[in-house]
Amino acid sequence: MDRISVSSSNINSIGYNEESSILEVEFKGGEIYEYFDVPPQVYQELMGAGSHGAYHNSHIRNRFRYQRL
Repeated sequence: MDRISVSSSNINSIGYNEESSILEVEFKGGEIYEYFDVPPQVYQELMGAGSHGAYHNSHIRNRFRYQRL
C-alpha cells in the first residue's frame, strides 16, 4: 500500500485503501500496523488532524481490529 509521509512526532506515514477499508500506519520506530474496517471519514479526519498521533490515539488505537506487519 502506498503511504503518505506526515509531519508527526511519532508517525512516519499513513496509507488507506478505500476498497478494503484498511488503514496502514507506519510509526517512527519502524513498526507498521494495519487497521481493518476503517471508514473513509476516519481516514480523512486523521489526515486533517492538527496532531496525527493524538487523533490516532483517541479515535483509532484500540477501536479497530489490527495487525502488526
